[in-house]
Amino acid sequence: MKKSGLITIFCLLAVALGARAEEVSFRAQAPSQVIVGKAFQLTYTVNQRARDIQVPEFTDFDFIAGPYQSQSSSTSFINGKRTSTFTLTYTYTLMATKEGSFTLPPATIRVDGDSYTSNGVKITVLPPDEQPTNPTGAQGNTGRAQQQNTAGVSSENIFIRTIVSKSTLHEQEALLLTYKLYFAGVDVAQFTNNTRLPEFTGFLKQDLEQGDIQTELEHYNGRNYQTAVLYRTLLYPQRDGDIQIDPASFEAVLRVEVRQQVRSIFDDFFGSYTTVTKQLTAPGVTIHSQPLPTGKPKGFSGGVGRFDLKSDISATELTTNEAVTIKLTLSGNGNIKVVKNPAIDWPEGFETYDPKVTNSLKTTTAGTSGTRTIEYLAIPRAAGTYTIPQITFSYFDTATDGYKQLTAGPWTLNIKRGAGDDAQTATVQNYVGKENIRQLGSDIRYIHTAELTTDTKAPKQVLSNATLRLLYLIPLIGAIVLFIVFRRRIRENADGMRMRYKKAGKVAQKRLRDAKKQLESQKKTEFYEAIEKAALTYLSDRLSIPTSELNKENISAILKEKNVDEEIIKEAVKVLSDAEFARYAPTSGQEMQAMYDQTTELINKLENETI
Repeated sequence: MKKSGLITIFCLLAVALGARAEEVSFRAQAPSQVIVGKAFQLTYTVNQRARDIQVPEFTDFDFIAGPYQSQSSSTSFINGKRTSTFTLTYTYTLMATKEGSFTLPPATIRVDGDSYTSNGVKITVLPPDEQPTNPTGAQGNTGRAQQQNTAGVSSENIFIRTIVSKSTLHEQEALLLTYKLYFAGVDVAQFTNNTRLPEFTGFLKQDLEQGDIQTELEHYNGRNYQTAVLYRTLLYPQRDGDIQIDPASFEAVLRVEVRQQVRSIFDDFFGSYTTVTKQLTAPGVTIHSQPLPTGKPKGFSGGVGRFDLKSDISATELTTNEAVTIKLTLSGNGNIKVVKNPAIDWPEGFETYDPKVTNSLKTTTAGTSGTRTIEYLAIPRAAGTYTIPQITFSYFDTATDGYKQLTAGPWTLNIKRGAGDDAQTATVQNYVGKENIRQLGSDIRYIHTAELTTDTKAPKQVLSNATLRLLYLIPLIGAIVLFIVFRRRIRENADGMRMRYKKAGKVAQKRLRDAKKQLESQKKTEFYEAIEKAALTYLSDRLSIPTSELNKENISAILKEKNVDEEIIKEAVKVLSDAEFARYAPTSGQEMQAMYDQTTELINKLENETI
């Protein structure tokens, strides 16, 4: 007995010491919204044995009852490891007397002689319900039993609101659309999959993560409702003018009381319930999209929001055939997913490559924010001192309602001739020198100095002197022709814009073949990127203007100056707009094929035009 008693005492001490070793947690909890005149509970919870709790004065609330004290503890052994928990709870019942926002100060409690402080609690007090109007019954003639089941389930008890963050905004400016459920006196069991959302035609849509549905109180139109957000999305208007968002439809499963004649005391006490479905419609809304102001600056990217631009260059002292990289980091909040990358006007003699783009973006109710990193790679092929002009990124600032320009550079590059270039030049020079020496040497004939006799027969000459001279001249003429051809090719390569003009069609066909591969693989984003790049690069090369200056207005104006048919101009603008929009909008395989055919036809038509 003595031995068992010692073991019991030891176990109790071990439990007590283990509980004390745990970090003390003392927290206060209450509803975030309450209603005037309705009681609610405020609880304080501590994970240790404690005493002397000191709560603040409830000056803004009526004290109803408390504290009610309760405690619980448990001990478990898992894989030989003991785990114990202890909880001590103090519960107070309060009632709000006036509406507004209030903060309950922290409380204090003592644990083994030490004092601990809880967190404060913020409470929003809503006004009481106004005098309710006579409820309307469920619509439609569905029979007496169904009318009884849905008694009280009216548009006043449950409905969905369409809430937009703003009804008037600029083109490409973010708009938050929310479908929010309101219900009172109704038990919502669940929502079915029979949900129909509008197409959001005229908008670029960016869905938000919904997470678990949480309910909270809200006072609306004189009544307090439980509310829940059903769906949220960010919308970016793609054109100006009034854009209609059609109604949305949701199907809810409700748990309602069956009103029938009481047959026993148990029916009266427990009641009878059934589930019914109710179609809920969120109303449509009209959004007014204002066009961006005229006078768009150079390098306008189509960006709307607030942005920042940083730049870095890998080196400014390098040799020929050594790569140089310029990295631009674009950050901010707005339609960053669809803005055009800044273009770099590389000097002539640089071999350039498509930029590498890395996006790190996050979409929240405040919009799409994050960074886009663009790395431009080029290789200088000739020595010299070159200047990379200043890079300009322009956007529309929604905070100031005006255009802003961000710049990077310029940079001066000193390019020295590499060892490989010297060897190549020497090889060419040696090749030309040896060819000239061979031609001169072969033109010298030996002089016969012996005495000539009449009976000596001269050797028979196979070829005439004129033929021999012609054969001697052929290599020299060939060398001159090759020199002229090479010189012309060098001049053409130096004229980058002329070369791009001549090769525009071939480059476009190559990019279209890449788009065809993405189409066959049903890679939507990559397909539209390839299509947009094919059209933009082709127009840049054919019109001899940098990609950074390409926009719908410039393209239309330049093509008109060159007397291109108006229908072709409209097709060019439409291809660029559709490709940019469809990259982020839901599309089908048929639409992708139509876009490919439309772009191919446009390039073929422009190839036949004299531009």
